Amino acid sequence: MSIVSKLIGPQSKYDKSIPYTYEARVPVIEGEEAFNSYMADTICGLIHCLDKNKIAHDEVTIYEIFEKEEKIIDHQLYVSKEGRWLTKSELCQSFKEHYKGHIFEGGCSFEDRDCD
Repeated sequence: MSIVSKLIGPQSKYDKSIPYTYEARVPVIEGEEAFNSYMADTICGLIHCLDKNKIAHDEVTIYEIFEKEEKIIDHQLYVSKEGRWLTKSELCQSFKEHYKGHIFEGGCSFEDRDCD
C-alpha cells in the first residue's frame, strides 16, 4: 500500500452508493437512550465482532452510515432463520441484492477495506 493510499484510505469509501461504515448499537439499559456502539468498515467485519463478543442479534440495531444519513439494516439480512448470525459467505449472498452490482462472483466492492 502506497503512502497516498494510506492517507486517503480505501477507494470504496468514496463511493456514495454504498455505506461509508457500519455501526451496531446495543442499549445499555432497555428503554434508555444510552447505548454501546460497535463500528466496522464492512458488514461482515461488524457481524464477526458481534458474534465473537457473544452479543445477541436481538439486542442490536445495525446501521449503514452514509455521508449525510444513516439507515437501519433489515434484521433478516444478517440473521439466519434459526436465529444465529450469518457467516461471511452467507452475508455475501444475503447482501447481493441489497448492494446490487457491488457483490459479485469472487469478490465485492468492499474488498479494499479492513474487515476487522
